[in-house]
Amino acid sequence: MKTPAQNEPGKRNTIRRLIEAARLEFAEKGLAGVRMEELAREAGITKQLIYHYYGSKEGLFVAVLDECSERVMSELVELDIDSLPPTQAMRRMLNHFFDQYRHDPLLGALALEGIHYHDTHQTPRNRFLELTPTLIDKLDCILRRGAEAGDFKAGINPRLFLATAALVTTGWFTNRYSMSALAGLDTASEEGMTTWRQHSADFILASIAQR
Repeated sequence: MKTPAQNEPGKRNTIRRLIEAARLEFAEKGLAGVRMEELAREAGITKQLIYHYYGSKEGLFVAVLDECSERVMSELVELDIDSLPPTQAMRRMLNHFFDQYRHDPLLGALALEGIHYHDTHQTPRNRFLELTPTLIDKLDCILRRGAEAGDFKAGINPRLFLATAALVTTGWFTNRYSMSALAGLDTASEEGMTTWRQHSADFILASIAQR
């Protein structure tokens, strides 16, 4: 008989396989549209095992959101920009906000589904909330360096700045219909994405530039 320690790698692989399958299913079908029997078949496990690990379909969905949030936030927190000049560092950060969604076709749909879910459910403690203060501190450091160098306005609230920057850059992927209609560009096209990536960073940087 295997010991718990020996079983652990197998369990990790099973959970990884399940999360990857669930990520695709939730992105394509939404929380309401996912059927646990189909998901279990895609993951190569039993439905009973899913309930054993996560308790419910909603529990699994929250786990998928948490995994996505941790990946996104960890990348931003660990972005190696501290040695760059403030304006260049901020542009790199803003571009990374955009590129995470650009290079992960499932992220926009999952984010939108997560918004709907959190509007009607109490949000449990998760990695997004835990890592947010660290990301705010990172942005605040760039803003302060920029103010000291005479590049940025002084006294910019880093929390409000982060919220604004996230909305402007990633709204291209979470509000496709409106953005396409207003900008006159196909949000899925290379032209549309390249144009908005450049415009959103320019717009945000202009709003904090020292005149």
